[in-house]
Amino acid sequence: MVQEDLSSCSVIFGVKEMPASFFEPGKVYAFFSHTIKGQKYNMPMLKRLMSLGCYLIDYEKIVDKNGRRLLFFGRYAGLAGMIDSLWALSKRLEWEGISNPFSPVQQTFQYHSLEEAKEAVAIVGERIKEKGLPLSLTPLVCGFAGYGHVSRGAQEIFDLLPYKETTPAELTSLFKKEKSSRNYLYKVVFKEEDMVDPVSKESIFSLQDYYDHPEKYKSKFEAYLPYITLLINAIFWTSRYPRLITKKGLKNLFEREQIPHLRLIGDITCDIEGAIECTVHTTQPDNPVFTYNPLEDRAVDGYQGTGVVVLAVDNLPCELPRSSSVDFGNTLAKLVPDILRADFSTDFAHCELPPSIKNSVILYNGKLTPQYEYLKKYL
Repeated sequence: MVQEDLSSCSVIFGVKEMPASFFEPGKVYAFFSHTIKGQKYNMPMLKRLMSLGCYLIDYEKIVDKNGRRLLFFGRYAGLAGMIDSLWALSKRLEWEGISNPFSPVQQTFQYHSLEEAKEAVAIVGERIKEKGLPLSLTPLVCGFAGYGHVSRGAQEIFDLLPYKETTPAELTSLFKKEKSSRNYLYKVVFKEEDMVDPVSKESIFSLQDYYDHPEKYKSKFEAYLPYITLLINAIFWTSRYPRLITKKGLKNLFEREQIPHLRLIGDITCDIEGAIECTVHTTQPDNPVFTYNPLEDRAVDGYQGTGVVVLAVDNLPCELPRSSSVDFGNTLAKLVPDILRADFSTDFAHCELPPSIKNSVILYNGKLTPQYEYLKKYL
C-alpha cells in the first residue's frame, strides 16, 4: 500500500535527506543523513531532529566487525559515474572537433537496464580494438583514485573496453610513442601511497599513520595530471586529508599546456571543494557537467570552453533505479528486524541493538550519542 501519511509509523526507513517538515517527535529515522562530516547544509536538519527528540540511524555507519560497510550504493554510483563520464568525455572531444569512438555512449539513465548500458560500452570497446583511437588521444589514460566499492563499480564498466593496466610510476614512459598503442586504453589505480608523501623527509609512508595523522602528509597527486585524460575520483575524504587536486594545481597545468591531456574529472565522491577543489557545486542528471576554467577560477555549465570538464552528479545510483533499489532493499531487509525489536524507550546503553547498527545511531532521544558528540562543534 502506498500512502503519504506516516503518522502511525514509529520507525521510518528512507534513503537520503528528508525535509525538516517531515519529521515528527520521538520517531526513529534511518537513512543516509550526510551529517557525519559536519556537512553544513544538513546541520539544520540534524538540529530539527534533536529538537523533536528523534532517533537517527545512519546507513553509512552500519559496518561489520572489520569496519566494512554493510549498506551502500557505492557500486552503482561507480557504474553510473563511469558510463556518464564516457558520455561526457565524448561530448567534450566532439566540441574540440575530435571524432572519437565514445560518441555512441549515452547517459546512464537513457538505458533501460544496466545490461543494455554494458552492451553499449562493450560495442565501443570492439570499435577501439578494430579502428583504434585518434592519435591526438594516444595514450588515453584513465585514472581511478581509490579502490573501494565506488572505484570497483567504475572499473567494472571501464574493463569492458580494451585496456592495459599500468602503475603511477610508469605513467611518464607511456608517452614514448614506441611504448603506447592506439588500440587500447590504459588504466591506473591510485592508492594512498601513490597520492601522498610524508611532510618530513625522514619519515616513510605508513597507511595506518596516514589514517591517524593525515596532517603529517602532503599530496603529490598533481604530478600525475599531465598524463591523465580521464580521472575518476572515488575516495572517502574529509577536510583532515590533503586534497588530490587544487585549483592552484590546475591553474599551473593550464598555464604550462594550452590543451592538457586532462579533459574530464568524474568526481563520483562529490565533496564540494573537497578532494577535487574545483568541484564547486553538485550537478543533476539533466545538467550533469560544468567546465571549470582554472585561469579565471570560474565554472560554466556544460562541456564547452577553456578548462576541465567536471561531472559531479550527487545522486548517481538513481540513474540505475531498478538495479540499485533491488540490491539495496534486499540488504536493508536483513537489518530491519533487529531495528524493530530494539527497545528505544530505555537508555542508549540498554537498547539491545546489534553492535553493527548501534554504532550507526547518531541521535538517541534527540541527543548525540557518545561516538558522535564531535558534531556539536558543527551545530
